[in-house]
Amino acid sequence: MSAGVLYLHGFCSSPASWKARLVAEAMSARGLGERFFCPVLPPVPRAAMAMAEAVIGRQDGPLTLVGSSLGGFYATWLAEKHELQAVLINPVVLASITFSAFIGTQTNFHSGESFEFTRQHVDQLAALEVPRVTPERYLLMVETGDEVLDFRHAVARYAGCRQLVQEGGDHSFTRFPDLLPQLLEFCGL
Repeated sequence: MSAGVLYLHGFCSSPASWKARLVAEAMSARGLGERFFCPVLPPVPRAAMAMAEAVIGRQDGPLTLVGSSLGGFYATWLAEKHELQAVLINPVVLASITFSAFIGTQTNFHSGESFEFTRQHVDQLAALEVPRVTPERYLLMVETGDEVLDFRHAVARYAGCRQLVQEGGDHSFTRFPDLLPQLLEFCGL
């Protein structure tokens, strides 16, 4: 069976994110559109992981996780639990610390829907923090100009992993189209 990709979008994002769409288009161009999965992750971490694990559980062939921002944090937990490979794009490293600042009403960038992000959600994120990673599982992609997350935390957290550190850019990962071939190669596509 052909390789597949489970794309995990970031906080307040959706499958409509430009990076998710680029990966979907690249897979469709290779005749693998049916092997691209990008569910709308709920804002509740436990529910998001249950949804992702349901997708993982239905796969017969190889599957690589691709996670952006909070999706990268989720991909790390899933990769370690299910022994999968993962591409991490400007990933969140310490979600419980990072997301404490987001408690309150949030709005999805694409749908405009509002939701409440609570202390309970932050605690659920803390429960997903992995003590150490298996370096050969990961491809880390970060830009030094990320205005939301300090790229150095990801570089240190994923030391020993294959890393593509790009100068400048921002949290959206502006050079993503240029590095899409490396991502696809890592995914076995």
